Amino acid sequence: MSKNYIFIIILFLIVFDFFIWAEISFGGPNENTELYFLNVGQGDGELVVWPNNVKTLIDAGPANKAAAEFSYLFSPFNHYIDLVILTHPELDHFGGLINIMKRYKVGAFIFNGETKDSNGFSDLEKIIQENKIKIIVISEGDKIKYLENYFDVLSPPKDLSSMATNESGLVLKLTSRNIKALFTADIGEKTEKDLIRKYGDYLKADILKVAHHGSKFSSSENFLAMVSPKISIFEVGKNSYGHPNAGVIERLKNIGSKIFRTDQNGTIKISADLEKINIYTK
Repeated sequence: MSKNYIFIIILFLIVFDFFIWAEISFGGPNENTELYFLNVGQGDGELVVWPNNVKTLIDAGPANKAAAEFSYLFSPFNHYIDLVILTHPELDHFGGLINIMKRYKVGAFIFNGETKDSNGFSDLEKIIQENKIKIIVISEGDKIKYLENYFDVLSPPKDLSSMATNESGLVLKLTSRNIKALFTADIGEKTEKDLIRKYGDYLKADILKVAHHGSKFSSSENFLAMVSPKISIFEVGKNSYGHPNAGVIERLKNIGSKIFRTDQNGTIKISADLEKINIYTK
């Protein structure tokens, strides 16, 4: 089976106050990979900035909050996003992309190929077509690479016909020279079991984007033990689902993972050098 290789051309935990972050946000090109877990309410939105300000946006929450967060992160003259990745077509993941794509030039739109008639998804498709944005479909085994930094696509397989929308979300492992992070979309325990079976210890990561906003149907004990994250991020807002589940929080505490939440900490920035991981919160 042929695989996509997408090339972009062109440990201590230290927690800082947001105001220090604000002072450096409009600085020069970054030397290390930076991760932003955006405060978009009850939804997901992550931004990965590789050296030379190469930007990949993964999801953008349910509405327009992601675009507002961008105004704090980047110079008003910086209107280019190299890649936009949609993990799966649910409104709490793609709703904010519509406004983002109206404001920013996007190099390519990457997704799992699922085009179910989700509420509002046709609006996203329309703006992608109007802006003539390149579309790339990826699946298990593909890789997105820039210099020595890359995402491995761990799931889903190419054939999504028998998969529920949440279970078919893109699972991405980020590897940089000084940090590893696992992005798990809204997957549940079924996909977690498949990932353990296929990848084993390769799932280990410094940072975990906790699946499905901390749902009780995700983040099984075996999966969390295999990933063994130093830092776990809940992307969550006011909701009626009980997110994040108390049992999930307890399981993460039991493995010694330090927990951050966008509903409590706001947008979270993580960067790393060769000696430490730096965490900036509002």
